[in-house]
Amino acid sequence: MSDDVTRDTNGNILSDGDSVTLIKDLKVKGSGGVTLKRGTMVKNIRLTGDPEEIEANVEKVRGLVLRTEFVKKA
Repeated sequence: MSDDVTRDTNGNILSDGDSVTLIKDLKVKGSGGVTLKRGTMVKNIRLTGDPEEIEANVEKVRGLVLRTEFVKKA
């Protein structure tokens, strides 16, 4: 696999504007105890310069950075 391509946990290529689903419950640090549940749909992601991270806005958290190992393409 190429190092500059962002992929989800299943190896699917992600691009700006894609929707992804969380595959694990994630506690969000610094958000006052918000936990994102497994199966949560995250729409309209943005790629960062790092192929292992994406940026997204979720219900209560804006500018959230997620690791690609915890998402799958919807």
